[in-house]
Amino acid sequence: MGQILAVQCHSSARLDGKIAVITGANTGIGKTTAKDFYKRGARVILACRDVTRANEAIKDIKDQCEGEENLGELVCVKLDLSSLSSVRNCSEELLKSEKCINILVNNAGIAGVPYKKTTDGFEMTFQTNYLGHFLFTLLLMPLLIKGRPARIVNVTSMLHAFMWSSFDLSDLNFENRKYGDMRAYMESKLCNILFTKELTRKLSENDIDGITVYAPHPGAVRTEGGRYLDESYFRGMYWLWLHVLGLFYKSPELGAQTTIYCSVDEQCANETGLYYSECKPTEPSAYAKDEKLAKDLWNLSLKYVNLENYNPFQKL
Repeated sequence: MGQILAVQCHSSARLDGKIAVITGANTGIGKTTAKDFYKRGARVILACRDVTRANEAIKDIKDQCEGEENLGELVCVKLDLSSLSSVRNCSEELLKSEKCINILVNNAGIAGVPYKKTTDGFEMTFQTNYLGHFLFTLLLMPLLIKGRPARIVNVTSMLHAFMWSSFDLSDLNFENRKYGDMRAYMESKLCNILFTKELTRKLSENDIDGITVYAPHPGAVRTEGGRYLDESYFRGMYWLWLHVLGLFYKSPELGAQTTIYCSVDEQCANETGLYYSECKPTEPSAYAKDEKLAKDLWNLSLKYVNLENYNPFQKL
């Protein structure tokens, strides 16, 4: 009923022997992506805030795939993107346990969150959707370099293009302007595209080949991403979004297709730094193409996570 038609990834590429890390993989698009990689033979690491739910997701995926051949491996690690110390701990654990990373999918995200700062002092949506992923990616770069050819997939949203006022970096934490939960979401998703652009440039600048970076927009998807709407001034909207409007949204299975495409499809293997919708490159907003903005965000982010003197592009 009312299901939006969507393009699907038809790649039959196998991931045997490959290692993939997916944030927020216990539900929605992340869980669907984990299942897809598992069926392709990958060792899939579900990096999740709630380890209990991650293990439940692993059991469910295994149950759904029971009897199938050439499956991979599913494991979980604890990652709370709203805590930079958790990001560092998870990264350190992976650096010790994994020989490399071939695919990193920065998928976890929240929307509709009432104003709140993390223990690190940043606005919750900004840190969870963007800044935590920024730190996670840079700390895991040695494993991605070892895993070449490797792909980094930063899940974003078309809503990055719907901001109703100018975007600048002077008040990302909403300390000097009125907070809007959807505005915070839009800005965090714009940051993911700017990060994709600047990371691509930095990789080239440091002569790191074999790592491609993508920013897919999944479309309107019926997931738990809007669960915080019930706690905000949109109280009751989550029920409406989930049970009424959700009937016209993509299922997580369809919503994951562009993420999967960017992660595995041979057609985009040599593309990098682009924004995708429905399994093909498309144009993002003017802000998302602003090179100076991308550079300034990169430098500010390094300062925020105390990596100003760290070189993530060392070939170990």
